[in-house]
Amino acid sequence: MPQPASQDTALTATYSSPTSAPFTIAESIPAPPSPLDLAGKSKNLESLRASLAAVQDQINRELTMRMEQDKAREAAVGARPSVDEEKEEENYGEEVQEGED
Repeated sequence: MPQPASQDTALTATYSSPTSAPFTIAESIPAPPSPLDLAGKSKNLESLRASLAAVQDQINRELTMRMEQDKAREAAVGARPSVDEEKEEENYGEEVQEGED
């Protein structure tokens, strides 16, 4: 029995910030085949993982570019950075209690 043509859907991520322009990233995801057997599920999950990784990579590049622009803007006006980069790097992934005695 022939399968109907599947439609593609999209994985979409939208970023907004009060201090910079929003952006939206979309990555096409093939619709799962019908009926969905084990091989189809595996292939569908593989496509979803690849699309998710691509979106995450694009988001990381965009946010890194914006961070660099912010740093350049702060340096141009001689402003003190709003974040202590060294401290942030040191404590990355850690829950830090400020002002411990």
